[in-house]
Amino acid sequence: MTLYLAAVGVLVAGGLVALAASARPRLALAVGSVGAALGCALGLAASLAALRAPPAALDLSWPVPSGALALGLDPLSAAFATAIFALGLAASVYGAGYLRPQADRRSMGPFALFFALTLASMALVVAARQAVLFLVAWEGMTAASFLLVAHEHEDASVRRAARTYLVASHLGAAFLFALFLVLGREAGSLRFEAFAALRAGGAPAALLVLFALVGFGTKAGLVPLHVWLPEAHPAAPSHVSALMSGVLVKMGVYGILRVLTFLPPAPAWAGLLLAGVGLVGALAALALALGQRDLKRVLAYSTVENVGIIALAAGLGLVGAAVHAPLVAALGVTAALLHVWNHALMKGLAFLGAGALVHGAGTRDLERMGGLLRRLPVTGGLLVLAAVALCGLPPLNGFVSEWLVYLGLLQGGRGAPGGLALAAWLALAALALVGALAAVVFTRLLGTALLGEPRSEEAAHAHEAGPLLLAPLALLGAGNVALALFPAHAAALLAPAAAQVLGTTEGEVLAALAPAAGALAGPLRAGVLVLVALGVGVAIAARRLRAGRPVAESSTWGCGFSAASPRVQYTAASYAQLALDAAVPRPLRPRARLRPPEGAFPAGASLALEGDDPARTRVFEPAFQRVGGWFSRLRSFQQARLNLQLLYTVAALLGLTALLLLRYGP
Repeated sequence: MTLYLAAVGVLVAGGLVALAASARPRLALAVGSVGAALGCALGLAASLAALRAPPAALDLSWPVPSGALALGLDPLSAAFATAIFALGLAASVYGAGYLRPQADRRSMGPFALFFALTLASMALVVAARQAVLFLVAWEGMTAASFLLVAHEHEDASVRRAARTYLVASHLGAAFLFALFLVLGREAGSLRFEAFAALRAGGAPAALLVLFALVGFGTKAGLVPLHVWLPEAHPAAPSHVSALMSGVLVKMGVYGILRVLTFLPPAPAWAGLLLAGVGLVGALAALALALGQRDLKRVLAYSTVENVGIIALAAGLGLVGAAVHAPLVAALGVTAALLHVWNHALMKGLAFLGAGALVHGAGTRDLERMGGLLRRLPVTGGLLVLAAVALCGLPPLNGFVSEWLVYLGLLQGGRGAPGGLALAAWLALAALALVGALAAVVFTRLLGTALLGEPRSEEAAHAHEAGPLLLAPLALLGAGNVALALFPAHAAALLAPAAAQVLGTTEGEVLAALAPAAGALAGPLRAGVLVLVALGVGVAIAARRLRAGRPVAESSTWGCGFSAASPRVQYTAASYAQLALDAAVPRPLRPRARLRPPEGAFPAGASLALEGDDPARTRVFEPAFQRVGGWFSRLRSFQQARLNLQLLYTVAALLGLTALLLLRYGP
């Protein structure tokens, strides 16, 4: 616990020193990046050691009403802290290179402080053992990350995205306040150990589960509460997008799992609700991703999809526990925790790789990219690795956690009662559809951005990034491969956390996981070795074939076609059109703006697709506008006159006094 707190202290201290050096932006950026990297390295060491260690606790006085500095580190906290610090380390190094061009025109001290505070707040969220401290850390995480999203606030779209994120976060926080008030009333205390005593029964479990799903689900990006996520991720700097997508949204997943440890074993309906929300959200997110042309927005919807897979796996585990199927329960919860790790590495690599592409090509628009693999071979190759993993394809790590979910659904379909068995088979088919849509989404992204000819001058002159950007990419790529090579070891590290969520023993979880995790190791290692050998063999063969031969461009025979041109390439929109027409419901399809050719000698024509999110445009924006209209009518009471302000104060005091008299009597 001491090393963990030292890591938090180093993070905060590094941010404060960077703020003090704001007058010298390059120095502030360097100090902030070094402090964040050092703090994350210390935190990663502490978290890895705590994965299989007995829980540690620290309790200090805190002169805050109903508050206490109660901190702890148990396997569940350590599982999420490991992801926080691992991705935070890579993002800290990456940020030093990514933001260097901005240091000549913008102060870096405040940004470095907010970045460090975001990491420190997330670390405190998973370590908090008292409701007031948890909420303070949660709101600190929200405020600091909001300021990171608003970094380029001179852009109106960035300001709008940051405002959307802030409003959504505080709406979710309102449900969290209600959640902890109910827990505190039932337990008689705001400490987590008092909440844990409710596991014996007596708490209104249904109400608490719903509060947790809305409050934490908003931060996690569960559909339809995800509307902030596709706005904030593209607006933030790329390493902030990686941090938010890889670990910040997982704080919502952590909150849901932590609340489950306070309650009696969840009934089957709670698991079915969580799994259903996750599965529907994954399908909807991929359908919406097909209509996006912003590279980072596509990755943001992929985050919504993967959070949906985590929710599906966790819901599967809860259903397994409810129907006394320990194998299904262990497979589901372990798959959820393992996918938290996998997604942190996969999406961290994808967002950092996308940032390097944007840094080199000067645009986030897929329709203005093309040919970047030839110009950025290292970045492009690592982005391909991330995409293969995100599609859940063997032999990479994304396949491991999704395979555990498949096994859990297969086992549930075989041994569950009739209705649950049917639900398991349907979920199995839907999860396969998720994989197919993910493959279409990422082949569209990779093919449009990396292959073919450049579609703009910026793409034609793209260049590879420097070592500060490439080193974190290589580190995350190695992490993805490592989890694929050693799936049984990763599952064993997460078994204590899974046992904590399920209220069982580590031995029972390991016994249930051993056949599945052990059977994966050999084929995945063989697959990785085959791919490496194939790649090396192709490179050697190509090098030998080209040796001593002149290599030059030449025209291509074929019905007048002479050379590749962006005008004859598939666009991102045309590539996705067949899948959109065949598999996506009409409300989720992008809107088309067509200007057809006119006249015998048309001057030109155009077609543009706008991928709007119906949850935002048809539900939340109209609701917010309506509420805003209601509150705007109250401005008539907002007069800068002292007598009216005193009247309002007296009226409020009289109203409170009347309520107290009615409640407690004279």
